[in-house]
Amino acid sequence: MTIEFGAHIEPQLGFDYVNIEKIAIEAEKFGYDSFWCSDHLFLDDESEEKNCMEAWTLLAALAAKTNKIRLGTMVTCNSYRHPPLLAKIAATIDMISNGRLIFGYGAGWKKIEYEAYGYPFPSLKERMDRMEEAIQIIRLLWTEPKPSFTGKYYSIKDAFSAPKPIQKPYPPILIGGDGEKRTLKAVAKYADFCNLFPKTVLEHKLNVLKEHCKDIGRDYSAVRKSLFTAWPSVFIAESEDELEAHFAYRAEQRKMSIAEVKEFLSKDFPGSWVGYAEDIRDRFQHFIDLGFDYFMVSFPGLGDDYIKSSQIFAKKIIAKL
Repeated sequence: MTIEFGAHIEPQLGFDYVNIEKIAIEAEKFGYDSFWCSDHLFLDDESEEKNCMEAWTLLAALAAKTNKIRLGTMVTCNSYRHPPLLAKIAATIDMISNGRLIFGYGAGWKKIEYEAYGYPFPSLKERMDRMEEAIQIIRLLWTEPKPSFTGKYYSIKDAFSAPKPIQKPYPPILIGGDGEKRTLKAVAKYADFCNLFPKTVLEHKLNVLKEHCKDIGRDYSAVRKSLFTAWPSVFIAESEDELEAHFAYRAEQRKMSIAEVKEFLSKDFPGSWVGYAEDIRDRFQHFIDLGFDYFMVSFPGLGDDYIKSSQIFAKKIIAKL
């Protein structure tokens, strides 16, 4: 089994473009398979002056500045862009990047953003219904010359959408989330990647996905299992002093005691997100043994600190697994 890693950032934390471009270019040099950004509009209700770059504009810029690293959204919110327009945006980025887009998709969840920007925030059921209609429309626009679709929420009629994606039949689709009745069923029906979060119930979630695949006659092994390990961010220490200083930094950030931070960072799973390389290899090996082969990883800092940590991770984790 080939194990791959993507470097992930949260633009809502305040990154500027110069640093993001440098992080992506260096991640490509270090051997990361992909570069990911979240799709948010702002961080919280105290973010008046904190940068939060728009995800798809950012990926378009990076598509022109990188050569081989794949680019993805972790994950884009269906509600923020009309699906036919999003299909064209994504196809354009796939063309700019010469076929390097991974289409990370979700139903949306961050109510504070919806309300601030004037988007209706319907029930979870309606958001999921809308996302499933949208995926069908997007796939039609990526593959058909003049498709039509009539749904409850969205419709297209004799819609032209060129360019088509470089990747055929279309870019890989990743759906994020672990809702057993709707999200994992949507993964089985539409997605190439199932992206989950580190939880003690991962084996159960994978079994639910397996049953959904069986119900629709899909090969469970055809769905790649990816894990969003970017929160909390990973830090490899090279000395005890460095390790303790980082725990103190995390404690101050989270307004927790150092003991609480240590428990949080190592909770429920072998290894740790912060520690020596062998501790962190143990953490990832645990998930690999469960069947995961793709990981999105983030690191502390908004610039050079992030790059330094990502380089150490590439040498001590990616090269060893």
